[in-house]
Amino acid sequence: MESTLKALRDGESVLDLSPRSTVSGGVEDIYGEDRATEDQLVTPWIFSVASGYSLLRDPQYNKGLSFTEKERDAHYLRGLLPPTVSTQQLQEKKLMNSIRQYQVPLQKYVAMMDLQERNERLFYKLLIDNVEELLPVVYTPTVGEACQKYGSIFRRPQGLYISLKEKGKILEVLKNWPERSIQVIVVTDGERILGLGDLGCQGMGIPVGKLALYTALGGVRPSACLPITIDVGTNNEKLLNDEFYIGLRQRRATGQEYYDLMHEFMTAVKQNYGEKVLVQFEDFANHNAFELLAKYGTTHLVFNDDIQGTASVVLAGVVAALKLIGGTLPEHTFLFLGAGEAGTGIAELIALEMSKQTKAPIEESRKKIWLVDSKGLIVSSRKNSLQHFKKPWAHEHEPVNSLLEAVKVIKPTVLIGSSGVGRTFTKEVVEAMTSNNDKPLILALSNPTSQSECTAEEAYQWSEGRAIFASGSPFDPVEYKGKVYASGQANNAYIFPGFGLGLVISGAIRVHDDMLLAASESLAKQVSEENYKNGLIYPPFSNIRRISANIAANVAAKAYELGLATRLPRPQNLVKCAESCMYTPVYRNYR
Repeated sequence: MESTLKALRDGESVLDLSPRSTVSGGVEDIYGEDRATEDQLVTPWIFSVASGYSLLRDPQYNKGLSFTEKERDAHYLRGLLPPTVSTQQLQEKKLMNSIRQYQVPLQKYVAMMDLQERNERLFYKLLIDNVEELLPVVYTPTVGEACQKYGSIFRRPQGLYISLKEKGKILEVLKNWPERSIQVIVVTDGERILGLGDLGCQGMGIPVGKLALYTALGGVRPSACLPITIDVGTNNEKLLNDEFYIGLRQRRATGQEYYDLMHEFMTAVKQNYGEKVLVQFEDFANHNAFELLAKYGTTHLVFNDDIQGTASVVLAGVVAALKLIGGTLPEHTFLFLGAGEAGTGIAELIALEMSKQTKAPIEESRKKIWLVDSKGLIVSSRKNSLQHFKKPWAHEHEPVNSLLEAVKVIKPTVLIGSSGVGRTFTKEVVEAMTSNNDKPLILALSNPTSQSECTAEEAYQWSEGRAIFASGSPFDPVEYKGKVYASGQANNAYIFPGFGLGLVISGAIRVHDDMLLAASESLAKQVSEENYKNGLIYPPFSNIRRISANIAANVAAKAYELGLATRLPRPQNLVKCAESCMYTPVYRNYR
C-alpha cells in the first residue's frame, strides 16, 4: 500500500520525518482524571463543579438513580431524583429489557443514542457487556439506515459540522468543541456511506458510531474522541429535495475548492490538537480517498479505515483460514469483485504479506491477485483507461467480461467481494468456486446486509456446506443437512479500535504498512481451535477488549521499532500498558 501511495507522493515515505512536517501541540489531561484509578475520588468539573440540575443534564457525569445519598447531599440533588438508589448493574438490566422490546432495529439505535446523550458511562457499560447483541445496532448494518434517515431522527448534534460556510475559520470552529485533549478524530464527507452512496451531511452517523466503538472496544476515553462531518454539499437529489435534510442544499463541491477546504481542515487540526492526534478518514469516495491518504500520510497521523482497516481485517481472516483450507498465503490465487478503495487496499496488503514471506518483489506477488470491476477483469489492455490505484492490478490476460467467466478462467482459491453491490455472488459463481476447490474461501464484505454479495445461507447451500464463509455484516448461523454453520464477520471493528489505541499509547506520529501487518498478525493469532472447529476464521466479539489490547501492543511495538513512537521510555509490557490505559465505564464516586 505504501508503495502505491509513495508514487503519488513523488517517492516520499511516511518514515521521512522532515522538520516541515513535525510540530508540537496538543493539550494535557490537566485534571488528572485519565490517570486516576477507579476507586479514586474525582471531581466532576465542567467550568465549575457540576451540581444539581446541571449535573443531571451532563452525560459525562450523570449517574441517574445511582447517585448515593452522600452525593445527593453534596451536589444539591435532593428532590431532583426519586428516593431510590440503584446500582449500575440494575440500570443496565432495566435498559437491556427495554431495548429488547423494540422490534425495529432503528428504534434500538435511537434508544441507544438517547442513552449516550444522557448517561455516557451507562451507554458504554451496555455496549461493552452486550457487544455481540448491540454492535449491529450502533454500527453496521443499522447505522446505514440511521444515516439515510438522519435528518428525521436528528435530536441534538453529536459532533462538529464543518461546511463550506466555515471556509477561512475552521480553526475557530475546532475551538468551539468543548474538549481540548483530543486523541482520535473520525471524519467523513458523506460521499460514499457504506454501500449506500452519497448521503451528504447525514453521514455523521458513521463518525459517531465509529468513535463509540473506539471507546467500547478499544478503550479510548469518550472525551478524547471527536466526530466530524465535512459538508461540501451532496449530489443526492432525494436529499436536496427533502425538507428534513440538515446539510447544505447544493451540488457537491469538487476540485480545488474541495481540496482547499480539506487542506485548511487538516492544517487546523494539527495546529489545534498537535502532532499525535489520529485523523481517521471514513467513507470518502475513491477519487478523494487515495489522494488524501497520499497527501497527508507523510505530514499527519492519518488512517483510512476503508482502505487500510478493511485490508488488515481481511488479511487476518485469510491468514487464519489457511488452517482450514491448507497451503501458504503465496500458494493461493485471489479474485476480487470490486476494485475501489476497499478492494485495492485489501489486495495490496495481501501482496505485501506475500512479498514479506517469499522475499520476492511486491510486483511478483501482485500477479497472484486479480480484480474485476464494473467493466470486467482488469487486464493490461485496459491500462490507459484505468484510475491510478487500479493500474498495479492490470495483468496480461485476454479480456473477461463477467465474474462467472473470471472464476472459470482464473480458478481462484479465494473469492472476495467489496463491490457494494448485493447478490453478485450468484449460485453459478459459488458452484464454480466449489468445483475448483475442496474448501473455497468466500468473503462477501459489502455493507450493509442488503448490499452483501451473498448471504451465509446461499454460500453454504450452493457450496454443499464446503465453503469457508465470512461477511461484512452479521448473519445468523445456518443449518444445512443437519449441520449448523456459524459464519465469521470480517468487521473492521476487530482492527481499528485496537489499532488506534496502539497509536495512542505509543505516541505514534505516522502510520506505516508494517503496523497494519502487525495488527493482522495479532488478530489471526487470536482465533482458537474451538473457533476453527466451528468453521470460524475470526474470534468472537465477546473477547474484543482483550483482542484490542493485544492488537494495540503489536501496533505500538512496531511503532517503536520503526522510530515513529514518541512516548518514551517504551513500556516493558505493552499488553499491560494497553489494558491499563483503557477507559472503563464503571461509575465513579464524586466528592
